[in-house]
Amino acid sequence: MTASKNYISLCTMKEVLRYKNCFVCGEKNIGGLQAKFFYDGEKAFTDVLATDNFEGYHEIFHGGVIASLLDEVMIKALLAENIFAVTAELTIKYKLPVRIGTKLKFTGKLINQKGGKLFFTEGE
Repeated sequence: MTASKNYISLCTMKEVLRYKNCFVCGEKNIGGLQAKFFYDGEKAFTDVLATDNFEGYHEIFHGGVIASLLDEVMIKALLAENIFAVTAELTIKYKLPVRIGTKLKFTGKLINQKGGKLFFTEGE
């Protein structure tokens, strides 16, 4: 049953819209991350390898890049539902530094909506 459920989940995932010059997801932005985002009907997600070209301190992945990835994965959760929005506020609580070479998984989802213009998301 679990294998079947996973198979269905993988088949129903879709890649989320990308903008060619975006720092995070743009496939033509050679200085960016070129991350691909997917949506499973509930959450957007991506996997990213912490590489040294985005190093902050020695051997540490830059916190601003992590913030950009969190922002993007939450926006992708909205885009996957044809909601076009921009970030008004972003609060992040970093738990530990991320070492270069670490594989990171980011997820984002819509958790609430007020009116037609204010969306609350969360990511990790």
